[in-house]
Amino acid sequence: QVQLVESGGGLVQPGGSLRLSCKASGSIFSLNAMGWYRQAPGKERELVAVITSGGSTNYADSVKGRFTISRDNAKNTVYLQMNSLKPEDTAAYYCNADVVRRRWTKGVDYWGQGTQVTVSS
Repeated sequence: QVQLVESGGGLVQPGGSLRLSCKASGSIFSLNAMGWYRQAPGKERELVAVITSGGSTNYADSVKGRFTISRDNAKNTVYLQMNSLKPEDTAAYYCNADVVRRRWTKGVDYWGQGTQVTVSS
């Protein structure tokens, strides 16, 4: 099996920073794209940022210039550095990874359990 475990969420004041981490473990041959999504109460889950295995990145317009996604392939870990946080960034943040479990097979989507980020004074 494959597990994605997020950490780093919490309560922060507007303008503050947080760094989320997500480590993939288990039966993994390789990891394709990894990303972060978020879901606020009463809203649909939305893409925050994604990074390919080669390091190409893409961001939601609402976080461009404030958030940075990165990954450490040796550690099977993806990070999300969040700066200049706003109350509207409050949400549960979920890690996603396209996991190849065996050579010559397609990747399969896995999700973490989520970590709460609350931006409030």
